[in-house]
Amino acid sequence: MEEKNKKTRPVSWFWRWFLNNQVVTSLLVVLLILLIVFLFTKVSYLFEPVWQFLAIVSLPIILAGILYYLMNPVVDYLEKRQVSRVYSIIGLFIVVVALIIWGSVVIIPKIQEQTVSFASNFPQYVDTIDTKLTEILRDPLFNQFRDQLEATGDQLMSSGSDILKDLSKNTVQSLGSFVGAVATVIVALLTMPFILFYLLKDGKQLAPYMVKFLPTRMRKPTLKVLSEMNSQVSSYIRGQLTVAFAVAIMFIIGFAIIGLEYAVTLGIVAGFLNLIPYLGSFLAMIPAVFLAIVAGPIMLVKVLIVFVVEQTIEGRLISPLVLGNQLSIHPVTILLVLLTSGKLFGIIGVILGIPVYAAAKVLVQHIFEWYTTISSLYEEKGKE
Repeated sequence: MEEKNKKTRPVSWFWRWFLNNQVVTSLLVVLLILLIVFLFTKVSYLFEPVWQFLAIVSLPIILAGILYYLMNPVVDYLEKRQVSRVYSIIGLFIVVVALIIWGSVVIIPKIQEQTVSFASNFPQYVDTIDTKLTEILRDPLFNQFRDQLEATGDQLMSSGSDILKDLSKNTVQSLGSFVGAVATVIVALLTMPFILFYLLKDGKQLAPYMVKFLPTRMRKPTLKVLSEMNSQVSSYIRGQLTVAFAVAIMFIIGFAIIGLEYAVTLGIVAGFLNLIPYLGSFLAMIPAVFLAIVAGPIMLVKVLIVFVVEQTIEGRLISPLVLGNQLSIHPVTILLVLLTSGKLFGIIGVILGIPVYAAAKVLVQHIFEWYTTISSLYEEKGKE
């Protein structure tokens, strides 16, 4: 009997070491995830109808979700003031429609006028910049760099002409896709108000209804996770849109004061680009600096002053006041998320990559906390 126990003891010790080893457990988890992904790739054709359905409904759901996070605090406030939730939603819808009509009458024609003017004057702007660059290159100070600068300019011009040729070739081929995209957007705009109405009316009941299908022990922690995810996403979306609106107003006022052309259009573009963290401000500088170079060095200095003032007000006052440190995401992580989501999903991925990452981060943190409670891998040695 003792000999039998001696023989089985090493095997028992090995398995205890194997299962309680952090590296082995991590590798097993990674292996299982990769195995699941591999199996999904082999049967991906079964999910084609699902992907097509999601492609159709995702845009109106995303638009309705963004507007929901903007309008829901107002509806909650009015409900606390004894105003019926349905009446509050209908009143907000009327206000939004009135703002859209006002924008269509006042803002959109102005943007259209400035955009057409910029497009018609663009060749003249390019010629002006080319003339100024030629004058700069003729300066004796640039003699030793003239050949390199001219070669770089010729290469840029050649690359630009190649891009224009490719665009002209692909225009006809992309016409069908463009028509399909327009149809998708129209359908999304028509269906989005209905989704938004029911989200505002019954959105609070959605999470409790979903967790009813889960086992009883999992309902409370799942509700907690969903609540934290909702808080992260709502805070980010409301904050980013508020900051973007403030940025647009500041740029419109600033460009109008210094007399820069297309102030309204440039300000609105800067506001939209500000939805892209870190990179948006840099991208917003490009068209304004381009026009400032055309106008002259004094205008360029004025534009740079406007950017410095705007960045100071946004970074020191508006963003800390509106956003704070709600997401607690490192700037390098944000840049990596933007690059990855932009590569995979385009402009939609760039705009929605950060809130999706924030929600996924909450989920992963709770899963890790749950794993540490059921596993003995993270117990400190010496504790009983």
